[in-house]
Amino acid sequence: MSEPKPVSPFVIVAIDGGAASGKSSSARALSERFNLLHADTGSYYRAVTAELMRRGVRSDDGPALREALGAMRLGTQVAGRSARIEVDGRAPGDEIRSPEVNAAVSHFAAVPELRAALLAYQRGQADVARAQGFRGIAMEGRDIGSVIFPKADVRFFLSADPAERALRRAKEGQQDSIAERDRLDSSRKTAPLSCPEGALAIDTTHRTIQEVVDLMAATVGARLAVA
Repeated sequence: MSEPKPVSPFVIVAIDGGAASGKSSSARALSERFNLLHADTGSYYRAVTAELMRRGVRSDDGPALREALGAMRLGTQVAGRSARIEVDGRAPGDEIRSPEVNAAVSHFAAVPELRAALLAYQRGQADVARAQGFRGIAMEGRDIGSVIFPKADVRFFLSADPAERALRRAKEGQQDSIAERDRLDSSRKTAPLSCPEGALAIDTTHRTIQEVVDLMAATVGARLAVA
């Protein structure tokens, strides 16, 4: 079987926003609609956080954290249209959604060394998408349009009322502290959560996921048509 050929045009879609703002649902839907590789960078931070916790490393222990990150091997497993992280050859499971990881991930994500360690890995997912023959990549997170791909072809910033986001998490069976995660993500010194200049801001509070996706798809489709 021949290797897939890179396609042209190739579009990079950056989707930022807080927890439960609709990033994952919209990124997956755009990936299906336009044959884009979906990269959930939140799961990358969760996977690394879970591995560091497994090794007994604290977010405030700089020397131990740097040593662990230096020894950690990161890879990518493409499953369908999803780019899943592998840590030391293993794809993490449901443990990355545990209450313990939920409570710790924002603290680890605030550590500059950890963000630096994941920077090249995240940018490298675009190369994975090209090599696999996707039309582009839809990457979601909190600093995609500001740090990872500041020159992305299309940049979105999703937001929603904190109470609505907490309700969404509860319906998913998860117990995130939305307000606390917002505070930590927005106040960290390195790559804080914020709407990048020039990004299309969308309030998803009173919109259905289909309405949000259709709005985003119009922009992505137009970009692909003129690329």
